[in-house]
Amino acid sequence: MFDLYGRGWQMLEGGFVTIQLCLSVLPFMIIIGLLGASAKLSSFRLLRIIGESYTVIIRGIPELLVILLIYFGGTIAIQNLAEWMSGEETRVDIPAFWSGVAALALVQGAFASEVFRAAMQSIPVGQIEAATACGMTPRQIFLRIKLPQLWRFALPGLNNLFQVLIKDTALISVVGVEEIMRKAAIGAGTEKAPFTFYLVAMLMFLAFTTISLFVFNRLEKRAARGIARA
Repeated sequence: MFDLYGRGWQMLEGGFVTIQLCLSVLPFMIIIGLLGASAKLSSFRLLRIIGESYTVIIRGIPELLVILLIYFGGTIAIQNLAEWMSGEETRVDIPAFWSGVAALALVQGAFASEVFRAAMQSIPVGQIEAATACGMTPRQIFLRIKLPQLWRFALPGLNNLFQVLIKDTALISVVGVEEIMRKAAIGAGTEKAPFTFYLVAMLMFLAFTTISLFVFNRLEKRAARGIARA
């Protein structure tokens, strides 16, 4: 059942690419989520409209379509820009890996913005009012009051998002990135053993999600140490 016909190392290489995708997307997802949440809670109406429009549009489009639009549309846009700047015909190819990172960051960032928005609203208003009364600027309030507590409230939601992110990396195979699913599909087609290769892919994804779940649970417990003792 687990005879991979000498393709075990290729599956491991696919697993390494999947990990690279996840770790590359994570910081962008957090940054986009923080920016989106800040925009949605902003006192400026235009920023609120932009934040709400972004989350509504991205959350309403299948992830696969976002990946394809960024991969093909991004290539066309950058190529046209390069031709306009150089004045001559130019061919530009965007690496499929970074197209996938951009697409997943946009998608997960929309969901992360809701996680961070809820986390920001969970911070007691009295703390913000006290900081304002002490003469702290909005920047100081965010850095010294909101941000240190934000992670404790956001970690459970980020935990769920990271689990989804690991599984969504399988979609990047459609643009040729050789992650787990792409390697499994190649092996299944070449060796005529689809059940074996897709079963191994399933076990690899299950291992990654289990490990990430353990890590995030540890982070949640660490972030709540003072609260638990209180």
